[in-house]
Amino acid sequence: ADGRWDGDFPIDIYQTGSGTSTNMNANEVISNRAIQILGGEVGSKSPVHPNDHVNMGQSSNDVIPTAIHVAAYLEVIEALLPAFHHLHAALLDKSVAFDDALKTGRTHLMDAMPVRLGQEFGGYAAQIKAGIERVEASLPRLAELALGGTAVGTGINALPGFAAAVAVRLSEITGAPFREADNHFAAQASMDACVELSGQLKAVAVSLMKISNDLRWMNSGPIAGLGEIVLPALQPGSSIMPGKINPVIPEAMTMVCAQVFGNDQVVTIAGQSGTFELNVMLPVLARNLLESITLLANASRVLADLAIAGLVANRDKMLYLVDKNPILVTALNPVIGYDKAAQAAKKAYAEGRTVKEVVVELGFLDEAEATRLLDARPMTGD
Repeated sequence: ADGRWDGDFPIDIYQTGSGTSTNMNANEVISNRAIQILGGEVGSKSPVHPNDHVNMGQSSNDVIPTAIHVAAYLEVIEALLPAFHHLHAALLDKSVAFDDALKTGRTHLMDAMPVRLGQEFGGYAAQIKAGIERVEASLPRLAELALGGTAVGTGINALPGFAAAVAVRLSEITGAPFREADNHFAAQASMDACVELSGQLKAVAVSLMKISNDLRWMNSGPIAGLGEIVLPALQPGSSIMPGKINPVIPEAMTMVCAQVFGNDQVVTIAGQSGTFELNVMLPVLARNLLESITLLANASRVLADLAIAGLVANRDKMLYLVDKNPILVTALNPVIGYDKAAQAAKKAYAEGRTVKEVVVELGFLDEAEATRLLDARPMTGD
């Protein structure tokens, strides 16, 4: 596990679909290492034989699916979920810090009714929380291990109780609730649990893509864009334009998400490639699933630490835009009616004035009533 024998594993991912090449490679390395320790001659297959001893009671057809499940489960528990929780906490922190920061809401990228920046970040946090729950929900199926089915799921040449004992031992070592699969035919012929997990990872990546793009939009400008937030400056943004700073981390996250989308497509194709008693795209499935887990874990921590934690709100800019937004007239519909509200909005747009100025001038409301009704803070709810 520490990489000391990596040089003895020359087998490529693109090999036989069962992963037999890798399993045989592992059997030979384990056999020869045992022979070394026992003082024998490497390559002699004595006193430890790669097939008769190391592979006893096993087949590539149950070992490789088991290894994929174990690796994916542990990476999710040890790396991915802690990273998601870290990002969730960072977003929650900003939702509290920005709870009083009014800004213009946008639908279709067009000005809409006001919201609070904290509400937007609370929405982002809720997306990540839901993603955590989705991934956690897939873990029970991933904890089921194919080991014990051997060649075709019947358990030929496996000692009774062997697979259950291995699952118990793996659980003792890792702390994960591994158990022997209820049905070995399903466990070897399909990789549905991995397809399920990959789909959940894609769903989280969809959320992260949306969040990252929102950050890019809010950070845009700073003069000719929205300029509502300022992301931490990490590096020069241009080799020719001095002083330009780009939203590096959100852009990196969007690329990670794109890769996860692609990986999920590969996992889907690999997952449906089980013919009768065996799936025959196991290595490429493992490669893409594990890459998605690693990418999302690493990128989530980077997004939290290098973008979310240090971003600041441009409160003056946001409040100025809220006050100038004619859409605030929506709040007057119950009082002056839709037609008068539309008339006021059009006049405010055309003349570059505030709605309050226009409705008072048109005699729809007095200044005190207009001020009260057009206070943006109550429009954003609790």
